[in-house]
Amino acid sequence: MAEQILESVRSKYGAVAESTLSSDHAGVKAVAEAFGYTAEELTSIPAEANMGLSCGNPTATAHIKRGEVVVDLGSGGGLDVFLASKMVGLEGRAIGIDMTPGMIERARVNAKAGGYTNVEFYQSTIDQIPLPDASVDCIISNCVLNLAPDKPAVFREIARVLKPGGRVAVSDIALKYELPEAVAQSMAAYVGCIAGAIKIEDYRNGLLAAGFEHVQIVDSGADLNAYAKVENQTGCCSPGMDSANSLQVIEGSCCAPLPDASVSLHQELKTLLSDYDVNAAAASVKVYAIKPGVAASPACCS
Repeated sequence: MAEQILESVRSKYGAVAESTLSSDHAGVKAVAEAFGYTAEELTSIPAEANMGLSCGNPTATAHIKRGEVVVDLGSGGGLDVFLASKMVGLEGRAIGIDMTPGMIERARVNAKAGGYTNVEFYQSTIDQIPLPDASVDCIISNCVLNLAPDKPAVFREIARVLKPGGRVAVSDIALKYELPEAVAQSMAAYVGCIAGAIKIEDYRNGLLAAGFEHVQIVDSGADLNAYAKVENQTGCCSPGMDSANSLQVIEGSCCAPLPDASVSLHQELKTLLSDYDVNAAAASVKVYAIKPGVAASPACCS
């Protein structure tokens, strides 16, 4: 079952990686801004690094300092890696880990186009981080840990690679209440970062079991319906959208249904959000924790 989940996630996000979604599209930019990115941050990095997949802005609260090694789990097109790279400076490193080949390729193309010299990207699942023990100052992640089938293994890996006193500053989705059965059993909801989420208390206990201290999980209050903004760029029987590019307006289309094979992650999310009030059970959360040891930067709770 775990391998089936990983393959579904890899396939769907691989399709997103090959799309033309970027901050140049109003809906994609609106999703990022709804979850905490500023317009200045989005224009400071390659537009193609943002595909409207965030549920927060971990770099805004991670208190990243010059010279640090920062690792982004599930780095996608490199959005948070590129923001972190500016904060760590040439003395530090910003590293992205992603299991989807298309995302790694997209991120590396973005890095080359942006002239980044202090970033690296590695293809791997996040329960097997390809980095040495105690080599990282800060772990960030953006709406990805909920996708991991074995979350305790991910928490243990994070603890392994962090230096003593290293910190976690993650944006994710967690549950306030049980999901409706139809949502909990939906693969589309899992790939869309909802069905794989765990309860806030289980999240906290999982980090504590992995050896972390000062664990805090804060509901950001962000509206998860923001994901629908990507698809809201067109209305029915207004100018339609090219099926090859879900954000390209074409004249003369009147809401023709797309074939099953071309249904995008964002379209599935929009359907899910229209059928269920996911805000009732799920929340965009900020997760903070510290690995015991010599004090580094304090956990940030702003």
